[in-house]
Amino acid sequence: MADSEKTEQTPAPPSARQLATARAFVAAHGKPSKAVLEYVGRAGVRVVLVGADGALGDVMVPSTETAEALVEAVADLEKATWDAETVNATVIGPEHRRRMAGPLARR
Repeated sequence: MADSEKTEQTPAPPSARQLATARAFVAAHGKPSKAVLEYVGRAGVRVVLVGADGALGDVMVPSTETAEALVEAVADLEKATWDAETVNATVIGPEHRRRMAGPLARR
């Protein structure tokens, strides 16, 4: 294989908007906040944010590498998984449940 055929793509760094969104979430919902990385196919990676107060938020990024760089770049944001501690830390109110249900909730 020639060197020109070995094109290795470097992952895109998180954008200023993605960083600002994550930092604003942490500032609004307490420290430390958690980030769960969810690969969603061609769309990229959804970084689910769980605040210290139980609030949920998210940021979409193009790759796992970008998601990990986002978590590293935001102070007081720690990488997590959907373990019992993280799940129990979430507070899902009735309005959020209606939004998740989509059109079924509007019947």
